Amino acid sequence: MGAALIFDKYPATIAALGYATQAFVLSQLPGATEEVDIPANLLGYGYGPGYKNMVCTIIASKTMMKIGLYKGTELPDPAGLLKGTGKVHKYIEIKMEVDLLNPAVAELLAEGLKAYKARAEK
Repeated sequence: MGAALIFDKYPATIAALGYATQAFVLSQLPGATEEVDIPANLLGYGYGPGYKNMVCTIIASKTMMKIGLYKGTELPDPAGLLKGTGKVHKYIEIKMEVDLLNPAVAELLAEGLKAYKARAEK
């Protein structure tokens, strides 16, 4: 239901991409919770409140979805998928559902999950 508050503002094709991206992220992060941030136009995924417990976000836009990775600048990215000019966070552009089939996308989410677990152990 929370995703509808974000995705349903967009044309049907972009909304469908949002829901596909949401399903993909949830399949990669077992047991993760979803938080809706309407002012920021994003969904956050993690294992507790706050940035410390966040793994990633889905950021909606008019032409694509972006999977934002918390501390993405610290993650290995051999496929070169991470975009953005931020000094901390980076994102993966999802322009079509087929982009979600790229194994490197799942690998980046796995690295994000591994980084979260390392933070949680401290």
